[in-house]
This record gives sequence, C-alpha cells and structure tokens, in this order.
Amino acid sequence: MSTRPLAELSAAGVSVWLDDLSRGRLQSGSLSELIAHSNVVGVTTNPSIFAKAVASGGAEYAPQLADLRAAGADADTAVRDVTVADVQAACDLFLPIYESTHGIDGRVSIEVDPRLAHDTTGTIADGRRLFAAVNRQNVMIKVPATLAGLPAVTTLISEGISVNCTLIFGIARYREVLSAWADGLAAARAFGRDLGNIHSVASFFVSRVDTAVDAALKAHPDVQAAEFLGQAAIANARLAWEAFENFRASTQWQELQTAGAHIQRPLWASTGVKDPAYDDTRYVVELVARPCVNTMPAATLDAVADHGRITGDTISPNVESARLTWERLAALGINYDTIVNELEVAGVTQFIDAWNDLLATVSAALAD
Repeated sequence: MSTRPLAELSAAGVSVWLDDLSRGRLQSGSLSELIAHSNVVGVTTNPSIFAKAVASGGAEYAPQLADLRAAGADADTAVRDVTVADVQAACDLFLPIYESTHGIDGRVSIEVDPRLAHDTTGTIADGRRLFAAVNRQNVMIKVPATLAGLPAVTTLISEGISVNCTLIFGIARYREVLSAWADGLAAARAFGRDLGNIHSVASFFVSRVDTAVDAALKAHPDVQAAEFLGQAAIANARLAWEAFENFRASTQWQELQTAGAHIQRPLWASTGVKDPAYDDTRYVVELVARPCVNTMPAATLDAVADHGRITGDTISPNVESARLTWERLAALGINYDTIVNELEVAGVTQFIDAWNDLLATVSAALAD
C-alpha cells in the first residue's frame, strides 16, 4: 500500500490525525508505525473509542486494573486513570512532532466527562483536572460545544489550556465556538499569558449529517429528492469553512494574531463513510484546504493511503455550490436547524452511553 496520498494531503495543508487510541495500539507499536510512515501527526479520542478499546483489550488493561482493584479504586477513578495513562503514552510518542511544529501538531485529545455536557462549572473543573492529570504540554482537552460548553471553552483557553471544541454540527454553533475561543484568548492576553502557547481546533462533524439528511430524502415523496443524497455533509462543512475564512479576515482575529495567537483550525471529524454506496475517501478528499485537520478512523486512513486522490483545495472553489445545495434542500423541506440540533442531542447521548458502557466494563473488571 502506498502512503503517497497521505503525504500529498499533508502537503496540501491538511494535518492527518488518527481518530483512535488503545493500549493495544500503543503496546504493539502500531501507533509508532503510523507516525513514522503514514504522516499521522496527532490523535483524537472520545468516550466511544475508549469504551471499545477497554472492552476489547482486556489483556492490555488487566495489569493496571488489577493494581487499581488492589488500591480500592472506584470505577470513575479507574476510568480516569486508565484513559489518562493511554493519553500520556500517546503524548510522549507525539512530543517530537509537537516540538518540530511548535505546538501546531503532535496533539492528543482527551474528552471531559460527557455527563457534564450541560454543566458549565463541572466541565471547567473536569477540564482543569484532566489537564493536570495528563501533565503533558501537547494534550488538548476536548469540550463538547453545547451551549453550556461554550463558556467552559472561554475559561479554559483563558487559563492557557489548549482545547478541542467537539460535537459541532451547525454553522451558527460553529460561529459561537469561534467567538468563545477568541474571547478566551482575549482574556488570556489580559492575564498576561503567552498566546503563542495556546492552541485550539474546532471539531466539525461530517458524515452524521449525511446520515440524517439522507434518511429524510429517502422518505421524501418527491422523487427528485434522491438527487441530493450524499450532498449535505460536505456542503455543510464547506459552509463552515466559509465562516472560518470570514473570521480569519476579521479585525478581531488580526488583533489576536498580532498579539501572537494561533488560529483555531477547523477539524473534520466523523469522516468515516457510513453508507457503503459512497466512496470511502470522500470526507477526506472533498475537504482539503489549508490549514485544517482531518481526523480519520483507521479504516478511512487506510483507504486514503490506498486510493485517495488529492487534487488540491476542494473547499474554497465550492462554497457557492455548497450554499446552493442547502438552498435546494431547504426547498424540499429539509430543516437545517432541526437536523443539526437533533444531531447535537444524539451526539451527546451517544457519548454518555459510551461512557456508561466504559464504567460498566471497568466496574466488572474491578469486581473480579
């Protein structure tokens, strides 16, 4: 398998991150191999990833869980210790990239407890605890971009903690994320912090939008609705890019940049293709622009390495057609606000369910 497309993706200004982390991947050397040979320069995690990792990697986690059981740890403590240990190990692997890119890449994300998604105070406290527990300069604290999460983003950024704002589906919410992040930088500047040490990405979810919109189109009485299958998600992401570009041209950003700040890069998340009828590289090759991040599950990374076609910037020239796509979807009765709001609610619920599954798996291991 050639990894040339991944190198071309990097050359086009897209940072390649892996959306997966497990003790097995760390111990086997798989992650080290991806760093060395596949242009992977960062890792993202979420509750679903950790739940799957611990449930399927009993042997790898057994020694640490045995120690935690002997110490009398409860499930919440054990989950934090196990996930933090994985993130610390990954941070150490990525440290050379972090240093060579001056903090832009070489990043590893760990998410606050998703049960706090609607609790601003709790999210801030958990973000601080995680940052201290991981104790690595290249960690990013992942905060859900709910209404309650936005002030938490501002506070954590103001304290010099790099943040990955996650579970973004809609353009209006993305603009609020940009504002919350910028407000945090302004506060950090007022506190006398070095803005050059603060980094952030905004995780804009892609494939789930097609899943939701395609379901509505397939049930639509107008046979012409089928013409728009598979078009909503990429169009939505391209409109998010337009919002990013508009912010990057603003006076607010120019002032922050002059003060030494780094731009908050859009990160395309949920880029694994869920409908087998679609090309398995589409949420990567159709979302290329400088500077952004694409975090891919392993199967998508392999697909791009094998047969991805990187043709340069595929976002900027297509913003107007993206706008037209959503105008036509609206004409068919597809309500944008309803779609993205329901996706946010479902996303939070999914991560809470995964967290509870993780707690249950760890509780059973502690009881053995």
